[in-house]
Amino acid sequence: MSANPDSAPKAAPSVLITLLPVMSVLFVAYLVIGFAMPALPLHVSQGLGQSAFIVGVVGSTQFATALISRFWAGAHSDGKGPKHAMIVGLLTIILSGLAYLLSLQFTATPQLSVAILMGGRALLGIGQSFIVMGSMSWGLALAGPANTGKVMAWMGIALYAAAAIGAPIGTALYQAYGFAAVAAATMLMPAATLLLVAPLAAILGTPQPRAAFSKVAGAVGLPGLGLALSVVGFGAITTFIALLYVERGWDHVWMAFSTTSLAFILGRVTLGHLPDRIGGARVAAVCVLVEVAGQLMIWQSPSVALTLVGVALTGFGYALVYPGFGVEAIRRAPPQNRGLAMGAFTAFYDLSLGISGPLLGLVAGAAGIGSVFFVSALTAIAGAMIAGWLVWRPGRG
Repeated sequence: MSANPDSAPKAAPSVLITLLPVMSVLFVAYLVIGFAMPALPLHVSQGLGQSAFIVGVVGSTQFATALISRFWAGAHSDGKGPKHAMIVGLLTIILSGLAYLLSLQFTATPQLSVAILMGGRALLGIGQSFIVMGSMSWGLALAGPANTGKVMAWMGIALYAAAAIGAPIGTALYQAYGFAAVAAATMLMPAATLLLVAPLAAILGTPQPRAAFSKVAGAVGLPGLGLALSVVGFGAITTFIALLYVERGWDHVWMAFSTTSLAFILGRVTLGHLPDRIGGARVAAVCVLVEVAGQLMIWQSPSVALTLVGVALTGFGYALVYPGFGVEAIRRAPPQNRGLAMGAFTAFYDLSLGISGPLLGLVAGAAGIGSVFFVSALTAIAGAMIAGWLVWRPGRG
C-alpha cells in the first residue's frame, strides 16, 4: 500500500519566513525614527535658532526615555502579550507625531516649542521600547528559544535597514515641506502599521507568576556588561568617525557610515545562525576581537582605504555581538520572563551609548580624535574577556 502523501511530515518554515510578518511591522514602525534623524537637528538649530547643546539635549531625550522604559515594556510584553505591546508602542509614536505638530504652533516662542518637542521625543522613546520589546518577544515565541540568535539577528537587520532608509526620506520631506511633513509622517506611518498588526495572531502573555526583577536583572547582568563594553567601538564610529575625517583632511565621510552598515548587515545575514549553533558566548568572544582589530586599524590608519577596512571589520564584528551575548542572557533568564530579560539586556546597550559618548569626547579633547578608537578597543577587549568567562563558566546563574 502506498503511503498517503498528506501524512508525510512537512518541512518546517525557515526562521526568516516565520518572522517576516513581525519584521515587516518593526521595519515600517522604525521608518519614522529614521525620518527624524537628519531633520530634527536642522529644525532645532535652523528653524528654532537653538545651540548645538540644545540640539543634543532634544535628540538624547528619546534615548533616555527608551532606556528608562525598556523594563516596563519588557514586563508589559510578558504580561499582556507582544502584540499588545506593539500596539501600545505604535499608538505612543502617533502621540509623539502629534506633539511634533503642536510644537510648530509655538515657534514664535522657541523655548516652549523646544519643550513640547522634547515631550514628543520622550513619547517616541517609549514607543520605540514597546515596539522593540514586543517584536523581540513575539519573534522568540514564534521561532522558539533554540533560534534566539537568529531572531535577534533578523530583527536587528529590519531595524537598521529601516533607520537607514528612513533617513534620506526624512531629509527629502524636510527639504520639500519642512518639519511639518516629518511630524505628519510620524503620525501616519504608525497608523498604517496598525493595519499590519491587526490581522496577526496574538501570542498570549504568560499566566505563570513572574520572577522578581532583581532575579532577571542578575541573570542577564554579565552578558549585558559584555555587551555594554563591546558596543563602545560601534558607537565611536557613529559619533567620531566624521571628526576623524575632518582632522585628517579626508573627503567622502559618508563612505565610512555606508561601509559600517553594509558590513553589519553582511555579518548578520551570513553568520546570524552561529550563536544558536555553537553558543552565543563563543561567537561573541571571536566577534568582539574582530571589532578590536578594526578599532586598532582606525586608530593607526594613515589612509582612507585602511580606515574603511577598519570600519568594515568593526561593523562586521559588532554584527554578532548583540545576538551572541543576547543568547546567553535569554538562556539564563526564567522562561516566562523573556520580555523583561530582553528589556534589561537591551538597557545595557542604551546605557553604554549614553555614557560612552561624553566620556570618549573628553578623551578626544585631551589626546586627539584618533585616541578615541584606541580607548574603545581597550573596552572591547574587556568585553571579549567577559565572553571568554561565559564560555569557561557556562552556568545558568
